[in-house]
Amino acid sequence: MPNYSQVIDSPIGQLTIVASNSAITAVQTTRASGRPNALTALAAQQLTAYFAGQLRHFELPLAAAGSAFQQRCWAQLQTIGYGQTRSYSWLAEQLGNRAAARAVGTANAANPLPLLIPCHRVITAAGAAGGYNLGAANKAWLLAHEAANNC
Repeated sequence: MPNYSQVIDSPIGQLTIVASNSAITAVQTTRASGRPNALTALAAQQLTAYFAGQLRHFELPLAAAGSAFQQRCWAQLQTIGYGQTRSYSWLAEQLGNRAAARAVGTANAANPLPLLIPCHRVITAAGAAGGYNLGAANKAWLLAHEAANNC
């Protein structure tokens, strides 16, 4: 299967969008080899609008590779609205096991589609940002960006 990619500059650094013929498969900070396609161009356009405060919900075909638990976790993440946050324990409870907050954190860390599957919206029960696979400073920036643009 061909691998397509496109690099964009963003307020949180360069991001590489990776896609197959039919879906976006990753957003990462490392460069991937490949050339752009229509899906990477669409994702680049939507991410640029998001960073400009003009887009709150992505409309892209996504294909995140992961375990059944990770898939369930990532599906639940997509129910957290723009500018909202939920705790790791809330997410674990939604998945049927409030004690699985650490497993939820591990699943979030493995999310290959940060931003598009909004794991940055999950915080600790005490209200701290917690970790983020694109970096804690970037998570804080994203949360502040969404709060400022959620009028």
